[in-house]
Amino acid sequence: MKPTSPERPENHKPASIYDVAKRAGVSIKTVSRVVNRQSNVSDATREKVMEAVEALSYRPNIFARGLASERSFLIGLLYDNPSAGYIAAMQVGVLTRCREEGYHLIVESLDAANPNLGRQVHSLVTESSLHGVILTPPLCDTQAVIDALNRANCPFVRIAPEKHLPGASDVRIDDFKAAYDMTAYLIGLGHRRIGFIKGHPGHGAAQARFAGYRSALEHAGLPLEEELCVQGFFSYQSGLEAGEKLLTLKNRPTAIFAGNDDMAAAVLACSQRYNLKIPHDLSVAGFDDSLVAQVVSPRLTTCRQPIREMAEAAVSMLIQRTATDAPVERQFEHELVVRESTVPPPGAIG
Repeated sequence: MKPTSPERPENHKPASIYDVAKRAGVSIKTVSRVVNRQSNVSDATREKVMEAVEALSYRPNIFARGLASERSFLIGLLYDNPSAGYIAAMQVGVLTRCREEGYHLIVESLDAANPNLGRQVHSLVTESSLHGVILTPPLCDTQAVIDALNRANCPFVRIAPEKHLPGASDVRIDDFKAAYDMTAYLIGLGHRRIGFIKGHPGHGAAQARFAGYRSALEHAGLPLEEELCVQGFFSYQSGLEAGEKLLTLKNRPTAIFAGNDDMAAAVLACSQRYNLKIPHDLSVAGFDDSLVAQVVSPRLTTCRQPIREMAEAAVSMLIQRTATDAPVERQFEHELVVRESTVPPPGAIG
């Protein structure tokens, strides 16, 4: 018996917009309107076209699609951040929303200290014809980046900037209040010597978190002890180095609050060198509620910022933006997530 041939052998060229139009019995322009999610198509026609798209496994050419709609359907995510967990969560959020809206994502790792950064960003935007750009710290506060995007007339949304920029759209949480709340929680457990590992000094959020920590101490009548405040850079390695400094103090802290989860996880590792049991000998708290906070042992108490949701919101702001829209500022709520890494200090009276 002669085997039947598949409808679309492997060497068959991909379906075109013409094939979809023919199968659906509509014009090419109608297919384009449906694919570009334009509203001036009836539900019945839209359904007929989408059935043809699915049956033929049609994948629209992104560049032809852009020409038809006068937009590129490309969103850029630019970052310079040593925290893999933070960037991973950010990418998932951006990618999820892009897929829902039929956009594609371009991810670029940049060096904020590069003297040619402005030229690099301008070339990326113009050569890729990006529809818009999402900026994460510290790029969201880097003037060379902002200037390059403005010169290219490319819309952008900044995530967690240090301060508001006139004419720019932002997505953020209240980092000051979040760090204040975490520090107050540790004080409420009975801790009086609370170490703090600062984030990268070039990140506005890092400065706000340190200010929140300092303010909570002041409000509780506790002194700000310089030896308990150690510089980190949001990386695991910097967390190891900072943890070493804090844990070798003659009078070491009973709790350490790190500016992100990567550094907090490093403190957990560092504590093992000194046979400290977490949380009975030392409480440790982080910031972000990234994946690492949930997989280390013990799991980290942390301050959750909804990174994925913030990323999705940034994409929506870019896609829905029109030339006449005013800048948008969205502030999300933080949440203290209490897990096994924090308890009252030894000898505390409950």
